[in-house]
Amino acid sequence: MNTFKSYTLKNTNLKNRIVMPPMCMYSSDDTGKVKDFHYDHYVTRAIGGVGLIIVEATGVAKNGRTTDMDLGIWDDEHIDGLKNIVHGVKKYGSKIAIQLNHGGRKYIGTAGEAVAPSEVKFDEKSSLPKELSKDKIKEIILSFKEAAKRADEAGFDAIEIHGAHGYLIHQFLSPLSNLRVDQYGGNIKNRTRFLKEVLQAVAEVWPKEKPILLRVSAYDYKNGGININDMVEIINDVKEYIDMVHVSTGGLVPAEINAYPGYQVNFSSIIKAKCNIPTIAVGLITDVNMAEEVISNDRADLVAIGRELLRNPYFVLNEAKIKNSDISYPEQYKGAFN
Repeated sequence: MNTFKSYTLKNTNLKNRIVMPPMCMYSSDDTGKVKDFHYDHYVTRAIGGVGLIIVEATGVAKNGRTTDMDLGIWDDEHIDGLKNIVHGVKKYGSKIAIQLNHGGRKYIGTAGEAVAPSEVKFDEKSSLPKELSKDKIKEIILSFKEAAKRADEAGFDAIEIHGAHGYLIHQFLSPLSNLRVDQYGGNIKNRTRFLKEVLQAVAEVWPKEKPILLRVSAYDYKNGGININDMVEIINDVKEYIDMVHVSTGGLVPAEINAYPGYQVNFSSIIKAKCNIPTIAVGLITDVNMAEEVISNDRADLVAIGRELLRNPYFVLNEAKIKNSDISYPEQYKGAFN
């Protein structure tokens, strides 16, 4: 099966095409440091055979998390804990990336005020965010750059910049949340400027041989918001700085979404074809037959399986056994899978 074949992106060789996507565990504390749970959580999936593990959205600033329980990477003190996860995951043959994020107006916590490109609430129950000055924008761009340096020092094989799900970069990209009239707003090129400057800053410090991924929401599910044609234009504007696009949808505003198995895969197909760039497909994919259809029909290069890997850390090993696929099992488990 193609799903269990290796895949190479720059210098990173994955043993199969299955990705564990970032899923916030809300298991840190005000310090943002790694806890025992995080180590156990990620290393278990490596033992379970996942090709690429992407660590949950990790805040580049203390008020850039979504909650005060999220992981952080805004300080050098975070490096050692993250390095332990990297070491544990690599020991079992998986590759590992980390998702760098700033929550923007979605931050709910006590480490400072929520900020955004414009003073626009997420919903009626949310607080009004403070509009970012140009100086503060530059500070956040620097925060992403410094976070990328720390991620490299921790030993990650790749990084993913979070430009989706209604967080700060997505807030700049969408006309629903970005009402600015300066160089960071007003048209799609200006709304893309913040993302481009983040990627340019990260590229200055991230090793050239290591991949940079970008997570996007290709559709806002609301009139006047981002649609797939907009996202194709955005990606084409920044693709010289990225190596792969992780394609999701929604999260910017409350919306009715008809979520069914594979409901976001077509967005991946379009971006892969029109932007000529590798993609990761995601969206309620729960079995290897679905993953095989997506990969074999060239609708994506990798497939992210989230909730099923929470329910079953050994999903990859179990599916490989069912399909009689050639896969290397942990030495200690061979008796159960042979």
